[in-house]
Amino acid sequence: MCAAFPDFRLGTVLATSFTGTLSERHGDAVERIPVPHRLVDWLAVYGLAVDSCTAAQLDLARELREAIHAAATAAALQEALPASAVHVINDFSAQGRAAAILTPEGERRWRLGPESRVEDALSVIAADAISVIAGERDGKLALCASPSCRAAFFDGSQSRTRKWCDMNTCGNRQKKARYLANQRKAQRP
Repeated sequence: MCAAFPDFRLGTVLATSFTGTLSERHGDAVERIPVPHRLVDWLAVYGLAVDSCTAAQLDLARELREAIHAAATAAALQEALPASAVHVINDFSAQGRAAAILTPEGERRWRLGPESRVEDALSVIAADAISVIAGERDGKLALCASPSCRAAFFDGSQSRTRKWCDMNTCGNRQKKARYLANQRKAQRP
């Protein structure tokens, strides 16, 4: 990864990890895929290697990312899914030519179209979002408790009580802020 770009926040759920490529949405937003080759890098991390990415394809990826974020947020809040977000997710899911394949080790991998197109990778992400938002997985969608983040994440913990999208960033930041506030209170005369 290039030091000039912010690190990716990697998770185990493809769709919500993809929405995490824009973090701190309610604070100083951090765009983690600011240029096309960063999208290529992110997709490769998730086993969706593509040959290249154009600026137009990056715009498509961001459109899908925001639709997934809107729908996942609504689902986490148990609100009606935004029709426009549902339409975008469904369209992306239907447009790709990716196929699930089984490896000799018994793992699922994705085979993208013959030219390893970004659109094929985005269809995989959209299909994953559909699975998560539709409640087909053991877990639940939740929103990060950090007021500057509020990212949708998939809580697969046994108790389903996770508060943070990522304990190493949002969780630590909130714990540190609480600790410092308690220290200031203790120092007052």
